[in-house]
Amino acid sequence: MSEDEKKKGGFFQAVKEFVYGVAAHDSARYALKTRASMEHLFILITMGDMLGVPILPPYYSLRLLPYVVPQISTWKRRMLREKDLTDALA
Repeated sequence: MSEDEKKKGGFFQAVKEFVYGVAAHDSARYALKTRASMEHLFILITMGDMLGVPILPPYYSLRLLPYVVPQISTWKRRMLREKDLTDALA
């Protein structure tokens, strides 16, 4: 690969990253934040009896348990964390 091809590829890569930052970065972050909140809501519905909110019968919760186990510790930490006004603004 010659020196000119490396410079050309680096320039196009920089332009590509700039266009992504301008056009799609906010929507990608919003999609990730929405996915995280939906996952936490799903865990609340299925495993809510850990916090004293029984919504689903235990049978269905136990069937979903293998899929939820990796996320339980972070979910409990997020649900039991103290919240204030500035959290709602973000």
